Amino acid sequence: MKSIRHLLARKGNAVQTIGPDASVFEALESMARHDIGALVVVDDEAAVIGLLSERDYARKVILYGRISRDTRVRDIMTTGVLCVTSKQTVDACMALMTRHRIRHIPVVENGQLSGIVSIGDVVSAIIENQQFTIEQLEHYITGSR
Repeated sequence: MKSIRHLLARKGNAVQTIGPDASVFEALESMARHDIGALVVVDDEAAVIGLLSERDYARKVILYGRISRDTRVRDIMTTGVLCVTSKQTVDACMALMTRHRIRHIPVVENGQLSGIVSIGDVVSAIIENQQFTIEQLEHYITGSR
């Protein structure tokens, strides 16, 4: 199975971040502009301190009647964020995401944010790997190359 490094190389390492003092409205604008479902929250040194997802917004702003322009990212972000390294396999990442019921996971190398993967990225990579395996088995069975 391929590593997270291969997955990031294919999809690109671009990761959108936001500071903890930004408004939730600003975060939502950024997510909409980049067509993504989560932002990594970083401090002044670019260290990962949280994650803000559409789920956080739905559960912590809308349900509580908060106003997104008046609510700070730090007030609703998920803290204690699990991270992976680019050396981990896609399968290991999938297992971690499934076990902890998370949809986005930052990729960190030597304390520095280097990317983010979503459950969709991981599932696509697994399906692609399975398709490759099936094709190889078909070629082996039929004797074609």
